[in-house]
Amino acid sequence: MTRLISTKTPPDILCLYGARALRGFGDGFAILILPVYLTAIGFSPLKIGIVASASLLGTAALTLITGFIAPRHELRNLFLAGAGLIVVTGLIFPAAETIAPVLLIAFIGSINPSSGDLGMLVPLEHALLTRETADRDRTTIFARYSLIGALTAALGALAAALPEVLASHGWPKLGAIRLMFYLYAVLGVLAALLYARLPRDHSHADNRPKAALGPSRNIVYKLAALFSLDAFAGGFVVQSLLALWLFQRFNLSLEAASVFFFCSSLLGAMSFPVAAWLSRRIGLINTMVFTHIPSSLCLIAAAFSSDLTVVLGLLLVRSALSQMDVPTRSSYVMAVVTPAERTAAASVTAVPRSLASSISPAIAGFMLAGPFSALPLLVCGALKIAYDLALLRMFRHTKPPEEV
Repeated sequence: MTRLISTKTPPDILCLYGARALRGFGDGFAILILPVYLTAIGFSPLKIGIVASASLLGTAALTLITGFIAPRHELRNLFLAGAGLIVVTGLIFPAAETIAPVLLIAFIGSINPSSGDLGMLVPLEHALLTRETADRDRTTIFARYSLIGALTAALGALAAALPEVLASHGWPKLGAIRLMFYLYAVLGVLAALLYARLPRDHSHADNRPKAALGPSRNIVYKLAALFSLDAFAGGFVVQSLLALWLFQRFNLSLEAASVFFFCSSLLGAMSFPVAAWLSRRIGLINTMVFTHIPSSLCLIAAAFSSDLTVVLGLLLVRSALSQMDVPTRSSYVMAVVTPAERTAAASVTAVPRSLASSISPAIAGFMLAGPFSALPLLVCGALKIAYDLALLRMFRHTKPPEEV
């Protein structure tokens, strides 16, 4: 914990931390506002699942493109383009009320229905974080980065209750929800101001690689395949759909959901420094696996409980454990590839995750309308345990530099 706080932070990384905080706050309320808005304009759970799938599919496509063009372009310009996409999404989403434009905006826009950090900015930030960090501090830096994102996402989840507060003071509820999308656009403007402070000389033309992936291709593809299984599983309980399940199964209010997801995000955030501490003692792969499996068991148990208090308790325990693989996974990918491959590796391992997770929300939407609405939780937990066991078997002997 001391190392997490005392590590000297370069100015460029401070800008990334600030931008990550803004994105985290926006994502925190957007993932809760999204299903409420879509329900308010008449969308069924199946249609909401399809919209979530379209969003994740578009995110995957843009992330893949970013990963392969990043070595040939200035990172700052790509950062600014990503911030601009946030602004455009927040401005045009509230104007969409029918399925076709909603699907289009979800596909090309930046709103992420999952609690995970996805999008074109993620591989860029990971590459820059690693470039300016020593091996011994890499996991700590990623833990701090994830901590900032999770804490601000928790605050964003609380902010999701604002439409109900405004509605109680006479505002039209739909108008209050649209106001939140405009706030999302403002956050994109603020992120752009931070990205604009990054220097132009991070990538020099004469040093840019001709091939995005080279010596590390095989290990990156294996990791991408495993991460895609994990993401496919996670797509069954993306936060927007989990919130929808709680709304329908237990008649949870938006205000109560915002408090719950605040606590959930807070617990996830607190787990990041613990993950950094634990990884220095048992290794990155072991930390990923042996914290993930118990969280999946909690999710499976929640699927069979009919008591709201028990369900929320199990989901909170899951939140305290399930996110420990976020900084460790990012750190591991950056550690086992060459420096020139980092942006592409972050993209190639992220894209199959987005693609795989874009399939399951539509399936989960169909399941939510079935006789056993908790089936997505059960499927998610079982698939995630299979992923953890496969990851341990395939990579327990592949060590990052600091563990050799």
